[in-house]
Amino acid sequence: MNRSLVFVVTTTLLVGLGSILIASPGNLFAPPTIPGAREELHRAKIVDLKGAVGPESLAFDPKGEGPYTGVADGRILKWEGDALGWTEFATTVSNRKECVRPLAPEMEHVCGRPLGLRFEKKTGNLYIADAYFGLQVVGPSGGLATPVVTEVEGQPLRFTNDMDIDEAEDVIYFTDTSTVYQRRQFMVAFLSNDRTGRLLKYDKTTKEVTVLLQGLAFANGVALSKDSSFLVVSETTTCRVLRYWLRGPSAGKVDVFAELPGFTDNVRRNSEGEFWVGLHAKKGPLARLALSYPWLSKSLLKLPLSFKQLHSLFVGGIPHATAIKLSEDGRVLEVLEDSEGKTLLFISEVEEKDGKLWIGSVLTPFLGIYDL
Repeated sequence: MNRSLVFVVTTTLLVGLGSILIASPGNLFAPPTIPGAREELHRAKIVDLKGAVGPESLAFDPKGEGPYTGVADGRILKWEGDALGWTEFATTVSNRKECVRPLAPEMEHVCGRPLGLRFEKKTGNLYIADAYFGLQVVGPSGGLATPVVTEVEGQPLRFTNDMDIDEAEDVIYFTDTSTVYQRRQFMVAFLSNDRTGRLLKYDKTTKEVTVLLQGLAFANGVALSKDSSFLVVSETTTCRVLRYWLRGPSAGKVDVFAELPGFTDNVRRNSEGEFWVGLHAKKGPLARLALSYPWLSKSLLKLPLSFKQLHSLFVGGIPHATAIKLSEDGRVLEVLEDSEGKTLLFISEVEEKDGKLWIGSVLTPFLGIYDL
């Protein structure tokens, strides 16, 4: 029998078996439990987006207003409180006549897809990592953002993801998830174990971009340490957070900051210098198998599975939410969960402010607020 046919047949059987087990009591493909986790996130309050989907990143302006969030139709929205709700603040493209559906992945390259958001405190400018249109900026009054970085080393950015700003040094650190795949192909990038992700540095004074790290497996969230001596960078496929040293005897070197039980998304530092990491999902048995055996991942991509079906298999058939707090040296301090997805699911970012956690998800039409 042809080898590729054997792979497809084997994969089909595995997927079929996985689907049966996922739907059965005692699901063997269920997401793993995390020792010491607190089952608390189901208590979160929900804030509906009303006509929008996918609040990937959350940011508060220098006045403390917001949060602001980017959504799947390309807009950046601002939360004006319960009385006024959400208002449109900015966009990354001017021609939006076709950008009318809350969720249309096939239109992202036209409408834009704002991911990571960061305010510059001294100016009030909002910097936006648009997956398709690169690093952009918009003033305190909002409106149409303008490009800052759209290409690196003569090649267009394909999957700009997240950033952090060092205002003392006047530089922006940002990630490019892949030089091959775009955001709407993220499951392909993930399953193919693409390792073309990069950590980049933009010098606002010289306008130069420097590649600090390359060869990353789905480069994602970025956050500066409190003393700006290092950066932490989320590497989603490997379920790791890396540390890139900016200062001191290890400057320019990288090490593993934390290895976590799931697929790491954005990382945000709190006022104490600790880091909140959102897990898109915990790493279940089927995901572990697929990422350990490249032929299995490639065969899965050849099967007639929708994104929803493939995603469900990888998360063990159980939508869930996990947030992890790390110390300044990478120790796990706290794990908060909604392991059955009663209220929250598939966390992309956790922003701590004034005793609350504001929680975003790239896949939901709402965000959550959890009281600490």
